Order: sequence, then structure tokens, then C-alpha cells
Amino acid sequence: MNVMETDIAVIGAGPAGLSAAIQAARFGAKVLLLDENKAPGGQLFKQIHKFFGSKEHHAGVRGFHIGQELLQEVQRLGVTVMLDTVVYGIYEGLTLGVVHQGDHYSIKAKRVILATGGQENYMAFPGSALPGVMGAGAAQTMINVHRVLPGNRILMIGSGNVGLIVSYQLMQAGAEVAVLVEAMPHIGGYGVHAAKIRRAGVPIYTSHTILRALGDKEVAGAVIARLDQNMRPVAGSERELSVDTICLAVGLNPMTELAWMTGCQFEVVPALGGPIPLHDHNMQTTIGGVYVAGDIAGVEEASSAMEEGNLAGIAAAESLGCLGPDEAKAQKDIYQNRLMALRTGPFGEKRRLAKAHLLEAMKQASAGA
Repeated sequence: MNVMETDIAVIGAGPAGLSAAIQAARFGAKVLLLDENKAPGGQLFKQIHKFFGSKEHHAGVRGFHIGQELLQEVQRLGVTVMLDTVVYGIYEGLTLGVVHQGDHYSIKAKRVILATGGQENYMAFPGSALPGVMGAGAAQTMINVHRVLPGNRILMIGSGNVGLIVSYQLMQAGAEVAVLVEAMPHIGGYGVHAAKIRRAGVPIYTSHTILRALGDKEVAGAVIARLDQNMRPVAGSERELSVDTICLAVGLNPMTELAWMTGCQFEVVPALGGPIPLHDHNMQTTIGGVYVAGDIAGVEEASSAMEEGNLAGIAAAESLGCLGPDEAKAQKDIYQNRLMALRTGPFGEKRRLAKAHLLEAMKQASAGA
């Protein structure tokens, strides 16, 4: 077995992991960045749309360009990157069990930053196992990364930002989005995204859901229906659609398997996707030396993931003595303020309150330790 040592091991090379690696390396820590994919960048390289927000949050820059900038900085700072790498365990003394391109490694880290991201939720209904039913993120990967059209006529389930943005990108790729349905009585994502697909002729049916997919060997259609105030289908409201693809944009949940292995404490926060590792302002969990950032710390957007990665990288480097407390505080204040800016307004407020709940739970856990 190959044996390696590093100051900080960052697991996950998406927006949070790249940002964490950059900050830690910037202050002199020896950083190892691990990712199971064959290319780094995570969700950023599927995001061809321009980001919103301020200049600090890359407003007006397309996601894949942000990913390219982060990758260039990682390379400039000399971060060691291991791709095609599966981390299958975290053991005593922050030792990682790793398989890299078929070879086994034991990696001893002084600090570990978990930036493992999130995975798409599944929605079960009759016919949901048919070929042609897929997550909206999978469809986005097909069109924006592999340049493969998943289908010609799409039914999109879910009106959050993922459902709205991927619907528009499917149309850009040449597909027809027949209908977007949303179980809630209101659209879940930004109005600007909804307006774009409506202008393109896509109807959005709120208080609607899918009842079943049609077809024997693959999707050949779907039946949708209106929902009453108790979320039950209204008899007689069924409508059959001719579609060959059904995309599910029904939320994400954090990928927390490695965090569970460390023994850190969790709190169930539905607004952030489910069970979340408790963490403090430094993104450190209840296990000393283990940090989280990005969707594993609560499902938000790529901008928030990058800022949490910045915080985790600085805090981990500070804990190793790479920078003093005054400089660390000044740096962390910058990214805390950016996070607060992202967590304002009608969409951000819910996340801010959820994060405040997590911080309070962390304080209680620390007090009881």
C-alpha cells in the first residue's frame, strides 16, 4: 500500500473544495486535493449561465469560466491534485483510505476538509424506473459536458433554480421543454429564470405533479394532475403529455457518508437538505481537525459553497500555525460578510435562519462535550 502525508486533505474538487485548497495553500499549507471524477471543477463546469450578485461573487461570469479561474489558481499555488480517486474511509488519526487509479493509498492528514457536495433527490412514481427518467443535473451534465441531448421533448418536474435553468439550457441545446410542473402553489426559483422560459413558450403549472410515466421499454409519455391544498391529486384534472424524457429537479441532499464515519454530530435541517454535520463559524465539525464546506454543510448555491470553502481553508491553515489569529480573523471576516450578503432577501433569509440554527446546535454540543 502506498503511504502519503499532507497538512490538509481536501476531499472534493468542486467549487467549495477548490476554494478551500486555494486559501490553505495561499498561506503555506501543504494541500492534497482529492476527487473521484476524471476532471476537477464539480458543478461549475455544467453551469454555462452567468452568475448573479456582486463582483466578489463573480457576477456576469459564466460558471465554467469561474471553474477555469479556480483551477489555474490551484495549479499556480502547487496544490497536489489526485483525480479518479475514491476516498472510502476516514480512520483514527485522520487517516484516509483511498483508491487512486486502481492503487490503494493510506493518506495521513493533519486536517481534513470535506467538500463532497450534494446528490439529487429521487421521486418515485409508476414508471419512474423507465429509461428516460433522470435527474435534471444528469441532463445538464449530458448537454453541457458531454454534448449529448437526453431527449427531444422534455417534462421538467420542479421549479427551483435547477429546474428553471436546466429547462432553458435544454432548449438552448435543441430540445423542446413541453411543460414544467411544480407541486407547490408558487414557483420556487428566481423570477428572472422563470420569465426566460415562459418567454420561450414553456408553460409552468404550479400546484401540479406527475402521476405516472407512460411506456413499456422507455418513456413514451406522462400523466400530470392538479393538486388540491392538501397536496392530493384532483379527480378529473389528469392530463396526458407526449414526452420522451422526464427530468426530476426535486432538490438535493448532502453527501455525508464520510462525515458520518468521523463520528461528528449531525442535525436534521430540512431547509438545507437533511442531516447536516454540526459546524462552527470556522466550518469545523464536532471532531477536531475535520471541516466541512459547500453542500455537505447545507445545500445552497455555488457562490455560497465557494465562500464556505474559503473560510474552511483559512481556518484549517490557521489551526496549523500558517497564519496568526489577527490575520486569520481579518481574512475570515471578508468571507463571512460575503456569505451574509448571499443570505439576504426572500431566498437567502431561509438559509440564514437555518444556518443560525446549526450554529446554535453546535454551541450546545460544544457546551455539553
